Amino acid sequence: MVFGGKTIAKLTLALLMGAGLLAQAPARYKVKMTTSKGDMVIEVTRAWAPQAADRFYTLVRDHYFDNSRFFRVVAGRWAQFGIAGKPAVAQAWRTRTFPDDTPPFQKNLRGTIAFAFAVPNGRTTELYINLRHNIPQDSQGFAPFGEITSGMEVADQLNSSYGEKSGGGIRAGHQDALFSGGDSYLDSHFPGLDKIIKVRIVK
Repeated sequence: MVFGGKTIAKLTLALLMGAGLLAQAPARYKVKMTTSKGDMVIEVTRAWAPQAADRFYTLVRDHYFDNSRFFRVVAGRWAQFGIAGKPAVAQAWRTRTFPDDTPPFQKNLRGTIAFAFAVPNGRTTELYINLRHNIPQDSQGFAPFGEITSGMEVADQLNSSYGEKSGGGIRAGHQDALFSGGDSYLDSHFPGLDKIIKVRIVK
């Protein structure tokens, strides 16, 4: 059977979407994040960072963030999450990178959310909430794609007692235990970390 170029392109797109690797998000959408400290609502604006908005949309629809932890919270700076609680799921997504959104169209203002990364075009699933204006992040290429419109006080109250000790950022290179051990590792070594119970698209 012979396929034309357009047919192959359509088949490739279908396979990617079927594998959960690609899903175009609406121009705007809201997500409700239920945590151990309360609820937050994140409003995503795709025009700010289309690639990031699409990846976040895919992960939320796949329930990727459910029952995971805010593993890196530095008071007054940021709160990081995005390593799945189940090791098999976290490992499967660890290398599924997506292209950078360049240049960033939105500043890293308090309440905005962006994907963390270590190398160009290396973003996967880890995100952070800006707990203050983190303007220096702009020039480093960190591209916010949404902002907390309700529940910012919840983000401010997330347990920051462990700081960088419970995983650190991607660039520090201390996250292997989180990927291999998941929730069990974090709950045994850092039991006070706040939890993401579930994340859902707001209808």
